[in-house]
Amino acid sequence: MSLGISRAACRAAIASVRAEPLADAGQVTQLLRGEPVTVREARDGWARIETAYGYPGWVREEELGDAVDDGWLPPRGGSDVLRKARAYLGAPYEWGGMTERGIDCSGLVHMAFRRLGVLVPRDSGQQEEAGVEIATDDLRPGDLVCYEDHVAFWLGEGRILHASGREGVECVLEEPEPDELFAKRRSCRLFVTCR
Repeated sequence: MSLGISRAACRAAIASVRAEPLADAGQVTQLLRGEPVTVREARDGWARIETAYGYPGWVREEELGDAVDDGWLPPRGGSDVLRKARAYLGAPYEWGGMTERGIDCSGLVHMAFRRLGVLVPRDSGQQEEAGVEIATDDLRPGDLVCYEDHVAFWLGEGRILHASGREGVECVLEEPEPDELFAKRRSCRLFVTCR
C-alpha cells in the first residue's frame, strides 16, 4: 500500500486492530474483509486507521488494500436485532472480537445491528451515549441495558443476551440478569432506527 492512500479496505478475512503499532499491543477491535477505513498515518509496516464508525487503532499495512465503496454493510432491512445477536450464541468471549470465533459485549451489539444494515458505535460507552435513554419500565426486547463497562440486550422477563467475560462464563449467552450486573446498571437505551 502506498503511503499516500487515505482510504483503504480490509483485505484479510479478519484483521486485529491494535492500541499501538506493535504485534503484542492490546486488540481494541477487528476489521472484517471489505470494511473501509481512513488511513491517518503509515509507519514501519503499520497504518493508523479510523473505521467507518469512527474507531481508531493500528493495523498491519499488509492487511489493507484498495478501498471498495459498497458491499461491506448490508442494505438496511429488518428490525429483529435479537435474531442477529442470537447467531453468536455460544461464541467465546474475546476482548475486541467481532466474529463467531470470538466477540466482546459491545462487539455483539455492534455486529447484530450491523447485520441489519445499521451502523452503531463500537464501544459500550459510545453505544450508551448514542442510544436514546428510556425508563426501565419502557424496556422492550432488543433494547440495551448499559452497565459500568458492559452492555447487554434486554430479552424481557428479567433476562439478558450478552457476551460475558466473567470467570466461568466466557461466551455469548442468554441468562437472567446477574445480580452483580444489576448492581452496576447505569441506563437503558434504544436505537430508534430499530424499534
